[in-house]
Amino acid sequence: MKDTSGRFSRRLDLRRGTVDMTHGSGGRAMAQLIQELFVACFDNELLRQGNDQALFEVEKGRMVMSTDGHVISPLFFPGGDIGSLAVHGTLNDVAMSGARPLYLSAGFILEEGFPLADLQRIVASMAEASRSAAVPVVTGDTKVVERGKGDGVFITTTGVGVVPEGVNISGEWARPGDVILLSGPIGNHGVAIMSSRENLEFETTIASDSSALHGLVADMVAAAPGIHCLRDPTRGGLATTLNELAQQSQVGMNLLEAEIPMDDEVVAACELLGLDPLYVANEGKLICICAPEDADELLRVMRAHPLSQRAARIGEVVADRDGFVQMETRFGGTRVVDWLAGEQLPRIC
Repeated sequence: MKDTSGRFSRRLDLRRGTVDMTHGSGGRAMAQLIQELFVACFDNELLRQGNDQALFEVEKGRMVMSTDGHVISPLFFPGGDIGSLAVHGTLNDVAMSGARPLYLSAGFILEEGFPLADLQRIVASMAEASRSAAVPVVTGDTKVVERGKGDGVFITTTGVGVVPEGVNISGEWARPGDVILLSGPIGNHGVAIMSSRENLEFETTIASDSSALHGLVADMVAAAPGIHCLRDPTRGGLATTLNELAQQSQVGMNLLEAEIPMDDEVVAACELLGLDPLYVANEGKLICICAPEDADELLRVMRAHPLSQRAARIGEVVADRDGFVQMETRFGGTRVVDWLAGEQLPRIC
């Protein structure tokens, strides 16, 4: 996001104006868009360097980097929007290694004709999310595509962070006997998105759980540095994420359906739509796999944090090189919880 100190004869019309092709041309209109919208919202010392990159000191330790593209529809939904989601999603991916996120970059693909008022709302939301998380957006890029060749706005964010000494969290470290913890109720984000889509005729008070989890992770790592795995169950939901971890670690998992927290309204909405909540996306929950001796302390720490007060112990890791995830149902039967087949909820993040 190049800064510029040039003066413009007329300010952007952020109330009635729209994005046009000149905003991606590299000329004066693009410089004005960057200066009066992006820099005005994201303003920080590193961004003010005004270069095509951000220059910063690197902390001692192992660095982590993650990138995430956001194509959600609709752009605004109960509990958030594409801007805050773009911050939270990448921060959480960095944090799942046990890292402390340091900086973000942001790339915007804008469609010709997109209202500048909506763009300002999205960027302001994104800036507020990054400030609340204390992780600034320090560099970025803007491109414009012709009308009809985009969908308003797509955002790609990249985050970097540093892993504390003595922490080694990875999807390959789950071991038989480990305990599976979940930070709270599942499915809220997916239901919030579906309730906002124009062709669906149901209403719900459920809001997206989109939030930045690195503060929670820091508390957990301080209490139990030997955590084996952390993962946020986004696309594909809890079921697919656990299958990913089981495959990485070459283990099996046994779940207890009665212990998996879900809001009644989420369950009802999923029944109405013919969806399985185990496969519905989340944007503010995490799965933790830990040694059994750490489970009680981690649950105590999680329940003391505002983002995980309903944290629960939902199962255990078992020896199974085939990597099956199974669940004891509320009725006493056993069900295989397989990978998500197909696309249950498109454009969910």
